[in-house]
Amino acid sequence: MNAGTSGPLQRALQLVWTILNRLRQLLQLLLLLVLIALIVAVFSREVVRLPDQAALVLAPVGVLVEQLSGDPVDRALAEVQGAAPRETRVQDLVDALEHAAGDERIPVVVLSLGELEGGGLSKLQEVAAAIDRFRESGKPVIAMGDAYTQDQYYLAAHADELYLHEFGAVWLEGFGRYRAYFREALDKLRVDVNVFRVGEYKSFVEPFLRDDMSEEDRRSSERWLRGLWQGWLAGVRAARGLPAGSISSYIDELATRTEAAGGDLATVAKEARLVDRLISRHDFNARMVELVGEAEDGDWPYSAVTQDSYLAAVDGEARPAERERNVGLLVAAGEIVDGDAPPGQIGGDTLARLVRQAIDDERVAALVMRVDSPGGSMFASERVLEELQALRASGKPLVVSMSSVAASGGYYISMSADEIWASPATITGSIGVFSILPTFQRSLEGLGVRIDGVGTTRLSGQVSPARELGPDARRILQASVEDAYRIFTVKVADARDLSVERVESIAGGRVWTGEEALELGLVDRLGGLDQAIASAARLAGLAEGEYGTVEIEAPPGWREELAQLLAVKLQALGAWLGIERHGRLSPLLRRLSREIDAEWRRLAARNDPRDLYLLCPCDLR
Repeated sequence: MNAGTSGPLQRALQLVWTILNRLRQLLQLLLLLVLIALIVAVFSREVVRLPDQAALVLAPVGVLVEQLSGDPVDRALAEVQGAAPRETRVQDLVDALEHAAGDERIPVVVLSLGELEGGGLSKLQEVAAAIDRFRESGKPVIAMGDAYTQDQYYLAAHADELYLHEFGAVWLEGFGRYRAYFREALDKLRVDVNVFRVGEYKSFVEPFLRDDMSEEDRRSSERWLRGLWQGWLAGVRAARGLPAGSISSYIDELATRTEAAGGDLATVAKEARLVDRLISRHDFNARMVELVGEAEDGDWPYSAVTQDSYLAAVDGEARPAERERNVGLLVAAGEIVDGDAPPGQIGGDTLARLVRQAIDDERVAALVMRVDSPGGSMFASERVLEELQALRASGKPLVVSMSSVAASGGYYISMSADEIWASPATITGSIGVFSILPTFQRSLEGLGVRIDGVGTTRLSGQVSPARELGPDARRILQASVEDAYRIFTVKVADARDLSVERVESIAGGRVWTGEEALELGLVDRLGGLDQAIASAARLAGLAEGEYGTVEIEAPPGWREELAQLLAVKLQALGAWLGIERHGRLSPLLRRLSREIDAEWRRLAARNDPRDLYLLCPCDLR
């Protein structure tokens, strides 16, 4: 009986197993085919074809940055969800303009700036200078906006023709620096924030200690904010040919002028000569069709190509031959953290490896480091500085080019360069140190939780976040901060050939503009990235036209290659599904979201092994 019944059961089980095994093999085959398709797609990029004639539309999205942030794979996946950081690389805009200047297919540039959210005056100046260089080719630049924020208007002012929608406005308000202060809230939550710092102007910690801005911070902020505002005014006045004082009058009298115009903000802007013409989108599109013809398809009625598509199309068309000797370009952007970090942050170990890569690369004769950082971990900053000093010891010149911010730790990693170049609008300095440790014993007591116990040494439990910070721990931390400050000032004095007393007189956490930093001896030259590259070449003995520029970055692995493919394919899928790449929050909500995110990332990035930080809270709001 057992033998008779086991035969059919065994055959049934074998059949099930065969079916499952075949399904497994089929799934493996399908997976292999998908993988092969992905690999083929990665190494066979689609060619973007340009029309015979098209307007180059510069439509920057989000914040202008030196380096796109985030892990490439995570960023690619976030793109289709509309959750990727809203960022545009400055160099992409500059490269598109420079290539288009000599491209017969591009007779005109259109500035479409409605999605631009800012990114620092020096970055705006870099793009504006590229716009001016394009105009020197004899081709026009036309700006069209439904409305203009202050950052958007700075670029639009450099156009040959500046149009505004009839229902639009030009909103200018100057520069400000406003922060949230938490002392009362922390008291209500019974949280003790233990702060150790050196420098009366080291204001990063003030929000945890006060309910308002200190007089020292107020005076310092007013000084450098005025310097930046004067730079903004000078750039716009020169671009638009406006008389001195006209923009300030526009801002101060905007309420009165708007009432007199019956609330018509667009007319107020036109009467102030901030724009050339009030025009509807329909009429603007008709004007562009006259210039470049109708579009066969795409987002515009007229023949047009965006900067991303344009760069993809011209990539490799006129790429110079690889040179034997080059200036290396290394971007150091974001807050400085210990260990490794993705693009958009400066990981001490990550950046140190890239510097070592430049040392070992025989093609690199000199290095330019583009710094856009408010600082961060002192340990990580020192890790980078050590490798930069090794680069100079190898005989390769080092030139630092400061972007919008190169302050505190950002200055620490810059100070030992052969030359430091800054924009007049760069925010730098902030030479100071702090440590901050919150404890929550009062919060726990409010919940009825008491902490008690024993330890084996005098220091046991003195730095527990659940207990009040102990007296020995306080003494150790304060002494450590004072020693770190001494190290910082002595290294600045040595690197910049200044006396320690002189450095201390301009340190203490004070923030300076690039123009002020030049007068104080903290930087060597005023100028942009191109000038810094040319200077590095001269220091290396490279003649003009006999060298190239190579970006120093980690060699792309399969993940990065796959990420680029995913970014393209997922964007296409998202468009097919009706998912927008970028969220359509109002500008004010986007600004608030960005500020909250920046504060969160700043707190989350604190990982220095000694809790010592060189960080400047010098963002504008």
